[in-house]
This record gives sequence, C-alpha cells and structure tokens, in this order.
Amino acid sequence: MSMFCYQCEQTAKGTGCTVMGVCGKDEKTANLQDLLVYTCKGISMYAHRARELGARDHEIDKFIFEALFTTITNVNFDENRIKDWIMCGVKLRDKAKNLYEKACKEKNITPEKLEGPAIFTPAGTREELLKQSTDTGIKKLMELQGDVIAGLHFLLIYGLKGTAAYGDHAAILGKEDDEIYAYFHKALNFLAGNPSSVDELLPMILKCGEVNLKAMEILDAGNTETYGHPEPTKVRVTAVKGKCILASGHDLKDMEELLKQTEGKNINVYTHGEMLPLNAYPGLKKYKHLVGNYGGAWQNQHKEFDAFPGPILMTTNCIQKPKDTYKDRIFTCGLVGWPGVTHIKNRDFTPVIEAALKAEGFKEDEPEKTIMVGFGHHTVMSVADKVIQAVKDGAIKHFFLIGGCDGAKPGRNYYTDFAQKVPKDCVILTLACGKYRFNKLDFGDIGGIPRLLDMGQCNDAYSAIQVAVALAGAFNTDVNSLPLSMVLSWYEQKAVCILLTLLHLGIKNIRLGPSLPAFITPPVLQVLVDNFAIKPISTPEEDLKAILKN
Repeated sequence: MSMFCYQCEQTAKGTGCTVMGVCGKDEKTANLQDLLVYTCKGISMYAHRARELGARDHEIDKFIFEALFTTITNVNFDENRIKDWIMCGVKLRDKAKNLYEKACKEKNITPEKLEGPAIFTPAGTREELLKQSTDTGIKKLMELQGDVIAGLHFLLIYGLKGTAAYGDHAAILGKEDDEIYAYFHKALNFLAGNPSSVDELLPMILKCGEVNLKAMEILDAGNTETYGHPEPTKVRVTAVKGKCILASGHDLKDMEELLKQTEGKNINVYTHGEMLPLNAYPGLKKYKHLVGNYGGAWQNQHKEFDAFPGPILMTTNCIQKPKDTYKDRIFTCGLVGWPGVTHIKNRDFTPVIEAALKAEGFKEDEPEKTIMVGFGHHTVMSVADKVIQAVKDGAIKHFFLIGGCDGAKPGRNYYTDFAQKVPKDCVILTLACGKYRFNKLDFGDIGGIPRLLDMGQCNDAYSAIQVAVALAGAFNTDVNSLPLSMVLSWYEQKAVCILLTLLHLGIKNIRLGPSLPAFITPPVLQVLVDNFAIKPISTPEEDLKAILKN
C-alpha cells in the first residue's frame, strides 16, 4: 500500500505526496478518502439514471456533498470516520440502485447492468479495505489513461469537492438547488465511465465552474438572509481580559450556536482565520461577547493555538495536527476530525464552554488595534456611484483582486510585496485567508473610499464577481475590458472551483500562484493559456509593470 495525493498546492516536491501528506494526512487516511470518492461515483451512477427517470432522494444528494467535503484538504484525518463514511455510502449506493430499478419498472424499462464503482463491495477488514483503495486512486488512473487525462479527471474531482463544501454550507442554512445535485450525479457518473479525451472533459469541467457560481450564490443568500448583509466594521485584533473561546474554520451557523450558548457566561469569543468576516454580519456582531479576531491564517495555528489561553473550536476545514500542548483543548464539529480530539455532535458546545471556564483566559487587555472588514457586494454597490465617478475622474486608475487561499509554502510573500507595490491611485479587493498576508497594513483611502476592501471568505468571490459585473455594466463593457486584474493564490479545492467559475465566466489574464497545480500538466496548462490567458505569477515588479502598461 502507498499513497499518492496532489490535490493541494503544497504537495511534496510539487508533484505529489507519497509517504505522508504535507497537510499531515497519513497514507491510510489518504487511500480511504480515495475509496470514498470512488464510492460516491458508484452512488451517482444509479442516482443519475434514476433522476433521468424522474426519481430522486434527498438523503443520497446530501451524502454526496458531505462525503466529498470530508475529503477536502485539512478537514478529516480520522481514518475510522472515513471508513464509516464508505460503509454508509455503500448502503446509499444500494438505495440508489433500488430507486433506479423501481423507476425503470414503473416506466417498463430494462435497467442497465452497471460495472465498476456501481458494484464495489467493501472488504470486511481494514487491511483488505486499504488494499482495495490502491485500485481506485490517482496512480491507477495515471497508469490507465496517462497524466494529462488523469489530471483533468482530478481537476473536475477537486472542483466538485470545493463546490460540495459551498453547497453543504448553503444547505445547513436551508438553501438548496436541485440542479446542483443533478449536476454532481451527472459529473460523477461521467467520471465513472473514465472519459479519455480532453474534448470530453473540458466542457464538464467548465460546467463545474457554472454550477459553483450557483452554489456560491445560494450560500450568499443563506448567509445574508439569515444574518444580514455584512457592513463595514472595525474588528479588534488584540486580546480582551477574561475567559475565552477561539472559533476557526468557516461555518456561520456553528458560530451563531456558539454565541447563543456562551451568552451570559462571561466568556469572550474570538474568530480565527476565515471566521474573521463573521464580525461584519449584523446577526452575529450583535453578540457583545464576540469581541474580535485573534491570530491570522490557518497555517499559523500551531503557534497561535498554543498561545491562546482557552479552548479552540474547529468548524470546517483548516485543522492541522494538534500539538500535545493544546490537544486537550481543541475541539472539532461537523465534518472535521482528528484522531484523539473531542468531537462535538449536534452543536452542543457544552464541553467547549466547560473547558473555557476552567482555562486561564487572558489576564489583561492588550492595547486596542483594529482592522476593517465587511465590504461585501451589498456595501460596495451602495456606493457604486462614488466608485464609478472616481474612475471617470481618474482618481481610481485600477482595481486589483489580490487574495485566495493561504499556505505556508515559500513564495507567498509575493502577495504582501505585490499589495505594497500597488500604486496609491489603485484599489485592492481581497477575500479568503490570503488577505492575512497584508490586511493589517494601512493602505489609506481615495476620496473616502478605502484602498483595501475586504470582501470576506473564499466563497465571497461571488461578491467580487457581482461587483465586477456591475462595474462592467456601468461602463458598458465586459469584465475583461475593465481596469481590473486578478492576482490569486491557491491552496486547496475551494480555490480550484472558484478558478473554474472565473473561467466559466470567460475572465482572462488571471495570475495564479505561488505555484501551479501538480494535476495541471503542461499540455493542459497550454489549453488554459490558449483559451483564458492564465499566467503563473512571476515577480511583483514584473507583473505590475505588465498589468499597468495595458
């Protein structure tokens, strides 16, 4: 048994992790995750056909989202829980088969006899199950179809994983779209058939970008209808005296429940990482014990969690192997898992609260420092007339979207340097955890318009898209003709699906770094360069010069 994983930017040697994941994932977990994806293909082979006959099942649909989300980088490292997902998936595969066969019977159609993932039978022991997993992973597909087709195959898989995360977050808030579920089953069934040409794969990959735009749209609706539109907000980034809990990840519902359960208990709650934008939602910042943000991006958690004098709650992806010094006070919930870490079920945060009351907390207030967040599309559009006039008057010469997923791999200082070198007559839009590279710097303003506009989480790429489309409409042009450049960092699969969305929209000249995905082989990269003019980042000076001369 051996692993091969290249789904994130920090993959070993830029080619693939083969012994232990850079993320901390061991080969057993990696291979079981591959087997879970394979199981999802089998489910969708039946579910897709059932849907074509008018039959569907919400439990099956929901499982596909959650199972794929479970396999995203830095979500679930607990091999026993992954094994449970596989076993549950096989039962649902049989349910999907029965659904399909029943629909066939009702329409007097002979059911297809399916092979491959559709008839996968999991072994009875973990060792045998792990042996089975070697026949379902990346290396096996490379052997059968070559690096180019395998790369495109997994480009689509990773896009689906990212979209599944957004779809799951939206569903938690009561927002679902049946067309998204239908596409997932269609795409996974398509991949189960091992398509063998670029011409077959590319349209389905770009369709993933279109579907992800819909997923981000309904998630945006779920967030804003439930908690209100983010509004410009000063967020404290220094400690407040007292007992404390740190919440990291992405999920707004988890934060709301944590705030409700801690209200009146003299416990201060801090956001961390991608939770920072939650301080700008009226429905969350109304809780006075949400006192601010602690720390920076997820990759700094070993140092930051170690120093935090209270428990930490991980709500979605971004967990790293906990240090022994804080392993007894870190908790997971939802799909997140790490062996030996206490897992919270049904959002009952009693163990976290008890840990906070026992912990020391911050002994004193630190000098107050703040940063601004909350510039979502609703806020920016409310002052669109001022922005448009500033462009017409020449006060704003260019817009830069600088952001994306952050990581620890060398080369990410590029984004800090780039932001600092952006001319003072330009506005910087940012989102996701990539903003931590420069969001505490003072960029000033242009006629009262802040030069740095934090648009929120990674899924708030939807906000950036809406702003870009509105600006294009105001100037009677298209997005590619705007004085707007995108300089993006990527790390994991949600960054992949956002990139696919931008490509679906026909947005060109995106600069991507700090390194290109290992699964994008040179021939595939050439296709993207030819069609979308995607460019790897070079140096801040060279890239700025090239952008601003146009």
